Amino acid sequence: MLATQLAALREGPQPGLDEALGLVAGFDDALANGFARLGEERAEALTALAGAVAATPLGPLAADAAGKLAAGSIAEEHLTALAGARTTLLGAVHDALLARLDTALGRTRAPWNGSQPPTADPLTSACRSWLAELAITGWRGVDHELASSADQAIQGMLAEPRLRRAGVLLDGLAAELRASSPVGAMEHLPVRRWADLWARALLLIRTGAVEGAEEVSGRLLPLGVDIHEHGTAAQIQLHAILEPHGRLVRTSVSAAKVDTIAGPFVWQLFQDHPVLTGALAKHLSLEITGMTLLPSGDLIWQEAKAGVGAYSDPFATARVQLGGASAPAVPPLDRHPVRVAEPVFVEGYKSDGAVIRLDGAELPFDLDRLPQSGPLTPQLLKASTACIGLMRWDGGGWRLQPLAVQASVKKEPVAAHNGDWAQGPTDQKVLKSGAKAGDPVSVLKERAGRLLRK
Repeated sequence: MLATQLAALREGPQPGLDEALGLVAGFDDALANGFARLGEERAEALTALAGAVAATPLGPLAADAAGKLAAGSIAEEHLTALAGARTTLLGAVHDALLARLDTALGRTRAPWNGSQPPTADPLTSACRSWLAELAITGWRGVDHELASSADQAIQGMLAEPRLRRAGVLLDGLAAELRASSPVGAMEHLPVRRWADLWARALLLIRTGAVEGAEEVSGRLLPLGVDIHEHGTAAQIQLHAILEPHGRLVRTSVSAAKVDTIAGPFVWQLFQDHPVLTGALAKHLSLEITGMTLLPSGDLIWQEAKAGVGAYSDPFATARVQLGGASAPAVPPLDRHPVRVAEPVFVEGYKSDGAVIRLDGAELPFDLDRLPQSGPLTPQLLKASTACIGLMRWDGGGWRLQPLAVQASVKKEPVAAHNGDWAQGPTDQKVLKSGAKAGDPVSVLKERAGRLLRK
């Protein structure tokens, strides 16, 4: 990313953005209070949200739903319609932000040709009822009993591969609500976050698998890995360029976890993927054969269809190929500002550890997303002059989430990547600290073995 591109990205406010987010905030406030106790002001907020999508096919359904909720009639289809209206509005914000980013980068993007047909799986009925009960009660009325009432149904969804994506989402929401119960005693509620999770879950369990997948073969050139951690799950998501197609793709593997597994120990959850973790740790390319690629650019990872290739320097890949790579389309349910995460390469800047400065243009690092399971630190960011990262829009502005940096430490060039510890930490201080604290994964396995032997 050049200074001119950075300046173009950050110049002037996005028209209509504040108004759209204001309508979403009105809906979220009503959801926090509970739809059973709307009141005049919150009923008007729902009507305003429905009005914003009046020109879309969803308009009549959303208007009818807002009217029914204001009258005290609450049904699952009404909640689904309003969740759809909220998602549509945030999707418009997402599209505007992504269009500005693509324009600044000169990046081409494929059109969306996939589809997600509606479905009503019987195994999701209990979870749909739970989501409806949450909306009727409101976050402020959630206690431990309500937060836990869908646990059995969620476990049933997690056991079904076709429902596991929605099951993980619901499991995470339920875990956050249990940990926060009674929610009414909380001083500050994560209103936007919980509304995001609620709306996405309600729509996700009503849609089937994405259609329009293709089988691809070729060479994956890694750019960097994004590490997602939650109390109940972890995911590593590799961003890469697929040759010979010249396309930006990403591939992910996930694992269930508990809170005690954190930091470098998270990587032990992915020992069943030695090809992927080995490539990350050793900076190798990946040869894939007949893997499924979704229209969203998500490559469904299958170890049996992958092998490690030659050494591949992510910074060389970023310098030579990232600028001309084509980006994938964004699925309808993924169109949300918080999900903007576009790979970029920036070099020749100066940094104070929190903000980079390039020819008068400034861009803050997203330090909140800096994982504890890799070697990147604020001190290393301060010494860096080149960065492969993800451009994100958060808190009303653009931020750069580092995936890898090049820096000068004690006058020696250093490169550090989030995936460097994929097969174990390489930092001696971290190794000593881990040995002293103990390995939580080994401890949990040993305890589980004892229980099974009893």
